[in-house]
Amino acid sequence: MSKITQEQRNRYAAKVKEYKVTIDSILAKEQSFLSVLKQPGGQGVGYVKKKLSEQMLSLTSYHILINSLSVALLGIKNEDALAEARKSIGRSIKYLEEIVTGYVDASFSEYEKNLEEISEVSYEDRYALLRKIGFAIREIEEAYGANSKWKWSFVELWGKLAAVAKNSLDLKRAYLDMDLESPNRMIVLSYLAFIKKLLQTTADRYREKYEVSSMKMDDFKQAILFLNALRRLHVVFGERSEADELKKKIEIWSAKLENDLKKRDEESKRR
Repeated sequence: MSKITQEQRNRYAAKVKEYKVTIDSILAKEQSFLSVLKQPGGQGVGYVKKKLSEQMLSLTSYHILINSLSVALLGIKNEDALAEARKSIGRSIKYLEEIVTGYVDASFSEYEKNLEEISEVSYEDRYALLRKIGFAIREIEEAYGANSKWKWSFVELWGKLAAVAKNSLDLKRAYLDMDLESPNRMIVLSYLAFIKKLLQTTADRYREKYEVSSMKMDDFKQAILFLNALRRLHVVFGERSEADELKKKIEIWSAKLENDLKKRDEESKRR
């Protein structure tokens, strides 16, 4: 790698200084929104938390920019910026969890009431925010690289996004909007496809984490939990063949989990 010149360092420092002014402004807005939440009455809590999620997404983008700038001008990653990006995107998802819950495999009735807080937020706005969060996670993941020590930590982030994406959708309304005459049909189909892909991918990645890295039963259980959540969606929308296929897959995965548990018990007894 060529030596970093003083001119490169100066250009990098000047640009980062600009970004940090914006970052400080975003953090100040976060505190302002949090102050609103502390005020008596609690009106519009869902909308405020959605705004907080958007602010943290914006904050994440600036941390990603700082790292990209470091790579472009200095030829090295900015590990601190990437660490801050991971934290802020986690906070973005957390604010959404506080509205719609982070339940993975739960009946709609368990979190339906929460959706009243964002009842006036359109499909388009919800879907756009969730996709942007997904894009940001992918950018951070790619910035770290395939062999990063943080590789498996992203599985949990994707899982949290999958849960809030599912829980942000009013399933009763979505079911009605699946009608051919509904003006919302196309956005609902896209939104649902997005959720289903997230749930399936998260299940696959939790299983991969279990088999390749952690060997922790909790990871395999999480994989099966996300499959169950996906199957529940298929059942709700009357997608019988998909639900049946998933049922078989869940049975196979559950059998493997049980078999692995037995093997582990037998090995521990022999020690």
